[in-house]
Amino acid sequence: MTHLRDQALACRDAAPAIAALDTAAKQHLLNRMADALAADTHAVLEANARDMEAARHNGTSAAMLDRLRLDEGRVAGVVAAIRQVAALPDPVGLVTRREVRPNGISVERVRIPLGVIAMIYEARPNVTADAAALCLMAGNSAILRGGSDAMHSNLAIAAALRRALRDQGLPEAAITVVDDPSRETMVELLQLADIIDLAIPRGGEGLIRFVTEHARVPVIKHYKGVCHLYVDKDADEALAIDLLIDGKTSRPGVCNALETLLVHRDIAASFLPKAVAALHARNVEVRGDETARILAPEVGIATDEDYAAEFLDLVIAVRVVPDIDEAIIHIRRFGSDHTEVIATQDILAADRFVKALRSAVVMVNASSRFSDGGELGLGTEIGISTTRLHAYGPMGAESLTVERFVVRGEGQTRHPV
Repeated sequence: MTHLRDQALACRDAAPAIAALDTAAKQHLLNRMADALAADTHAVLEANARDMEAARHNGTSAAMLDRLRLDEGRVAGVVAAIRQVAALPDPVGLVTRREVRPNGISVERVRIPLGVIAMIYEARPNVTADAAALCLMAGNSAILRGGSDAMHSNLAIAAALRRALRDQGLPEAAITVVDDPSRETMVELLQLADIIDLAIPRGGEGLIRFVTEHARVPVIKHYKGVCHLYVDKDADEALAIDLLIDGKTSRPGVCNALETLLVHRDIAASFLPKAVAALHARNVEVRGDETARILAPEVGIATDEDYAAEFLDLVIAVRVVPDIDEAIIHIRRFGSDHTEVIATQDILAADRFVKALRSAVVMVNASSRFSDGGELGLGTEIGISTTRLHAYGPMGAESLTVERFVVRGEGQTRHPV
């Protein structure tokens, strides 16, 4: 038996102890985890400094360095996110539907934990704490496999969380960190269909494809974020520029950052030069179609590959479209079902945009950067599902449970006895 399988079995064996905790006990546990992580801030930052140094040495891009970097403020944010999860309604035991059938049996749909969640992610060490907190709040245990670039940070964060488990008399294996980042170990993990109930990959396109191609366990994909802003002919131009700048430049290396700007041709002559100037002032490279380049000559050439790209950097693709229908067609062709935004003062256009697209999150006159579990009331998120299974969009604790049927009767039988 391999070391990894031993770890996974220990994590599975720890799951019943977590599932048995009531709401107050889970809230207390998560708050103690937040306390432990806050107390270990210095150790976490030292570990992160080692990861950052190695990443710089390896030529990691600025956007990826931003994902990896921790400071006191970011650690405090992770601590706060754990406390927010603790304060959320407990999804376990929630009765989502109840009815009495004509024969008198009572049929309930009740949420229960999934069991063992394997989280596979890259770069962002905050995911270690976010995923652990959400899994535990939903009554699950968690196997966390981060990337090599954040290994020291992940281990330091997990050490604090596991200490809190131990101090509460709970098995530390409920949060298991895989400390071997090799692809071979990941493949082995994804083959453990008898132990792992769900795998959630979160990272670049290559990671997502690798996981889905090699998994024997169920997978929910946190796929790439090719997010669009469509500026309608009836948009407030100042509002649209605010959405553009926040969506593209506030943190270009995250999945809810804008990657493509679509502009209705009736507003393009007025809007595009101002938008491009605002982007260039913030060092954003703009690539566009022929019409965009005529209206703003400083714009570079965009290809189909650009329109399909998740740049995760200060680069954006631009296209001028004849109408809202062409914008929708473009998004359906090049989008990744993550997040789309429309800027418009026309209610009918907004409704058409919302109804025509099936992306996990659709925004009307709001920044794509709100496509985040914490911003949408989930406390934090374990990922943004772009797979239309039992969860779609930002996934909080409730998405880590599943409904089952509980039937209560008084001796009813289906057939005469």
